Amino acid sequence: MSKIGKVILKNYGGHFGARFVTTSAHNFKQAQKKPAEKSAPPAPKSPRLKDFSIYRFTKESKKKPHMQKYTIDLNDCGPMILDALLKIKREQDSTITFRRSCREGVCGSCAMNINGRNALACTKRIEPKGDCKIYPLPHMYVVKDLVVDMTRFLDQHKRIKPYLIRNHDVAIGQKQYLQSLKDRDKLDGYIECILCACCSTSCPEYWWHGHGDNDFLGPAALLAVDRWIRDSRDEAAECRLATLRDYFSVYRCHSIFNCTSCCPKHLNPAKAIAHLRMRLAGKKQKEKPEMTGMV
Repeated sequence: MSKIGKVILKNYGGHFGARFVTTSAHNFKQAQKKPAEKSAPPAPKSPRLKDFSIYRFTKESKKKPHMQKYTIDLNDCGPMILDALLKIKREQDSTITFRRSCREGVCGSCAMNINGRNALACTKRIEPKGDCKIYPLPHMYVVKDLVVDMTRFLDQHKRIKPYLIRNHDVAIGQKQYLQSLKDRDKLDGYIECILCACCSTSCPEYWWHGHGDNDFLGPAALLAVDRWIRDSRDEAAECRLATLRDYFSVYRCHSIFNCTSCCPKHLNPAKAIAHLRMRLAGKKQKEKPEMTGMV
């Protein structure tokens, strides 16, 4: 028995003292032990190399548009295509140009063609196998690299008047239009559009007739038309339909559903276009709102 144990047993004695001696001696022995050696660091991971071929073009350069290959290690990269692009721009080539903002699939800025399919780079996962080819949105005028000119696309959206139209003027901010919960639910699947242009630039008809004087408005703009006609607070359904009564605006759709299959928000523009055709043919009328008036 250690000296500390004997002193404690002499002072306290009895059953309690014996238990205390055992505990104290055990703690004293533990304190005398050498500290455990640190475990060896884990073995480094084997590199997971992946090639990315990215479309390159700039007006200032004399080079023709071309594909440029970059190789990165996926062990040091996030899971999304946008993570790979940022890593390449940060570590290998600062001249590569693309749009991005929210990184949450909300703003629509990073829309591009990835392995032949339009998608948002921030929500498209990197496939671990095979090469990845990244192009700008198809059949759009390229400003630089993966950045395209969205002017025409946004002008077409502006032409369909994407706002409430009422038959009487009310001072902005003075009153609120009433809408029932049921009427509000009818807008689900329409108001989520983020104007990324994935749907319109995947449509062959938009490629052919989306950039002329008599143009096909495209899935995104036509989805917005149906959205505002459905809105119980809007009073310009006939006016909106009248602007579509021509050969190009809506009837050029061939219902191949490219727009629906690639929409990053899982909307159905092809269905909205079918509804517009039924409205133009008089087979479908706007439903009467459950609530009217203002407060």
